[in-house]
Amino acid sequence: MLTFEYRGLGEAPVLSDYQETWDYQREVHSAVASDDRPGHVIFVEHPPVYTAGRRTKLTDYPKDGTPVVAVDRGGEITYHGPGQLVGYPIVHLLDGVGVVDHVRAMEAAVIALLDGYGIVSGRVEGRTGVWLPAGGGRPERKICAIGVRVTRRTALHGFALNVLSSAERFGNIVPCGISDAGVTSIVEELPGTWTVAGVAHDLEPHLREALSRISH
Repeated sequence: MLTFEYRGLGEAPVLSDYQETWDYQREVHSAVASDDRPGHVIFVEHPPVYTAGRRTKLTDYPKDGTPVVAVDRGGEITYHGPGQLVGYPIVHLLDGVGVVDHVRAMEAAVIALLDGYGIVSGRVEGRTGVWLPAGGGRPERKICAIGVRVTRRTALHGFALNVLSSAERFGNIVPCGISDAGVTSIVEELPGTWTVAGVAHDLEPHLREALSRISH
């Protein structure tokens, strides 16, 4: 039975420190990998921070003084901050299910969520995450970044879905090492009154369905 935790996403939202959340994530991962608890999804919203995956070069680091945390996921550098829904699905993968299958499951859940909002999105060959197609004078643009690690057949890290705009922060780096495309958010594509917590609740059933096919 997959459980969900809205960490800090209550009626009075509280930003979750990245390092503290990372420590907590590893505690949950240890328990899930040992079959001491079911798979668990942590939804959070972080204060401004950049996380550097294993392929990040020192020259990619931002110069604006925002904290950078080196992490053990794949990929390069990306930004987390207010207005972004970060999800950490910590799940025990079924035999025969690999990292790519897990990434595709998360992508499918986000694509289904956005489709329900009336935002057309999809995948780009050779790149992870969820993208909007080029059009109207705008390039392909990423709305959801994904980076994971699997150890002891159990996944950790996850995805970052841009709900509100953080364009100025992404402008300090080459997000995920991709220089020929843009970054966008739900509110930029479909103006309205959006909240990170509201989007998290809308995403839960899609994520539950997608992850149930690849984990136990």
